[in-house]
Formats: sequence, C-alpha cells, structure tokens
Amino acid sequence: AGEDEASRTALEGALGSLAAVGVAAMAAVARLLPRHVQVSLAANVGLSAIGFAVATHTIHLMGPSFVAAGLRGIDLNKRSTKRDVQGELVRPVEGVVIPESMGTVSATVFILVMAVFIPFACAVYEKRANFPHADLAEYLAAVLTITFATFMGFADDVLDLRWRHKIPLPFLASLPLLLVYYANGNETGVMVPNQLRWLLGDFVELGAFFYAFLLILAVFSTHCINIYAGVNGLEVGQSVVIGSSVLTFNLVQLHRIPVEFVSYREQHVQSVFIIVPFLAVSCALLRLNWFPSRVFVGDTYCYFAGMTFAAVSIVGHFSKTMILFMLPQWINFLYSCPQLFRPLGIPNPRHRMPAFDTERGFVKNSYTEVRPAELRPLGALVFWTLKTFRLA
Repeated sequence: AGEDEASRTALEGALGSLAAVGVAAMAAVARLLPRHVQVSLAANVGLSAIGFAVATHTIHLMGPSFVAAGLRGIDLNKRSTKRDVQGELVRPVEGVVIPESMGTVSATVFILVMAVFIPFACAVYEKRANFPHADLAEYLAAVLTITFATFMGFADDVLDLRWRHKIPLPFLASLPLLLVYYANGNETGVMVPNQLRWLLGDFVELGAFFYAFLLILAVFSTHCINIYAGVNGLEVGQSVVIGSSVLTFNLVQLHRIPVEFVSYREQHVQSVFIIVPFLAVSCALLRLNWFPSRVFVGDTYCYFAGMTFAAVSIVGHFSKTMILFMLPQWINFLYSCPQLFRPLGIPNPRHRMPAFDTERGFVKNSYTEVRPAELRPLGALVFWTLKTFRLA
C-alpha cells in the first residue's frame, strides 16, 4: 500500500511541475497578446484552478452517492480482489467496490467553468461593431457540443448502449459546432505539405468533403479514448497527454504567428480557453483514477474528452494536426481491427483486459487461443502478418 501511495504522490508532483511550467509558458506568451486577451487568459487560468479544486472535492463527496445509485464497479487488477489458489478471479467477482462514471463530475465542472468564463471573455467589448459575434458563437457551439457528448456518455454508462447506437451519437453531438463553422464562412480546404506542392499546389479546396472529415474526426476522437482502457489511469492519462500537446501547440503558434495575423491568433486563443479548463478537471480526476484507482471514469469521460479534442481542433483550425496528436490511438485502432471486425476472422473476447500478476502486483499480457487452421482466408492473412513481423 505504501508503494502504491508513493506512486500517486510522484504523479501529483509531476502534475504540479507540469502545471507550473504551463502557467509560466502562458504568462510568457501573454506578453505578446492584447491587454483584454491577457485579462481573459488570467481569468481562464484562475477559473481552471478553482475548477480543479471543485472537481477534486466533488468527486470525493459524490462517490458514495454514485455507489448507492448502482454506478459502481470492482477493480479486477487489485490485490484485494478475491482469487483462487491459481491466481484466477473467483466468479462472481468479489472485492472493494468503488464508484464508477466519475468522469461525469469532471465534465460537469468543466461545463460550469466554461459558462462562468463567458462574461470574462466578452466583458471588454461593448455592443458595437467590434463585438466578436462569430467567436462567441463558435465558443458557445463548442460548449454545447461537448455538453451533448457528455450527456450521451452518461446515458451509455447508465443504459449500456450497443455499439450500433454509440457510433452515430457523436455525429449528432458535433452538428451545432459544424453548423456555426459553416455559418461563419470558415475555410474548407487544407494546406499541402511542401513535398507535394509541386503536384497539388499550395492549397486544396475540399468543400463538403472537409465537413465529412470533421464528422469522422469527431466520431473517432470520441471512441478512440474508450479503446485504450482497462488499466488504471489510462483513459485520463492519455487525455492529459493529448491536451498538454494541444496547449503546447497553441502557445507555440501564438509565439510564432506575426501579430498582424489577428484572426489566426484569435483561433488559437479560443482553443486555449477551452483546453486549459479541460486539463484542470482531468488532472483532478487522474489523481484519483491512478493505480490503485479510487474511482472509475466511465464512458462519460471518454465521450467528454474525445469531443473536447474535436472541438478545440475545429475552433483552432488545426484538425489535421490533431490527427498527429492522436497517432497512438490510430495505431491502436488499426492494431485492434482484427479483433473488432468479424470478417477478419480472428476471434477475441469483447473486453480485452490485461492479466494481473498477483506475486508482483503488476498487470501483464492477457492471451486468447486461436486455431490458425480454422481462420477465414482474410483472418489467416492477418494472422500470418502479425506472426511474421512479430506484432503479436
């Protein structure tokens, strides 16, 4: 138990150090921003700190209520979970009950912080021609989209929706933001990499295909966080890493983009206003979801985090860069395809949990038995590829 708490203490120290570095970086970049943006950024950071404290306190406070409501689970990868002499789990599972779907608390605090921040973002403007109606509309649409996704995630936690229902839900949740993006007349093209400009030119207009790409990005972002699961702290941990990458990218862009390109700089400022509170509430949840977990995040957090990443990339106009930030999730998705899609013909349990080493207290590989001779032709090809290149 002492070693486990030492791990949590080390995590808290690392999160504190990263937060200090992040605040220092934002302070340095803020010197290049207009005065009213500096005030808004300071208010955003202050509200995020309050959100961190409120989320931490509320998760502790609401845990018993979630357990009483039936939103609870047993961590299979704990020493306290009952096993037989061979180390196999005893069915039905017996162990310490911990609250589940606590990502609902973090998401709710985030939404409230975003609502309280609106006056600070717009108070400097008067009802004149210079009021940023387009920016405010995108901001509100992003919050609305994230709220829809959070509600859908909570419905999934409570009702245990089937995948045929889960997949189209992010399409519906992202529509408000995409409609505002369209109404504001934003670009629907992409810049071509330098290596291909001799062939395609500097810019390629995609039109309706760009909106289709954004819809697919919203769906993938929402579900890719849920694919990486089964290990304490993994869902929230990867989200904190991606969110930190997004914040770093925005700050770098604000530093390097010349001040005369006002619209481009405002896009990244809008993205910062959303990602900083997200990181605050996520770090509050990560502290308690770290091994050994005291809470489970649930599908609510996966929907919430994934849609937040889609929203900040759309508001900040860096949807292509977001794909790079999610490269590990893309690789994991492709690696999981033989297990997820039946036509590939490789049988595998639906929930692929890691095994638990009772002697050392670590998780390790879990296995499933496959008879290569019984696989379908496509499944046999995938199996041969995985075996030949030592990918499994």
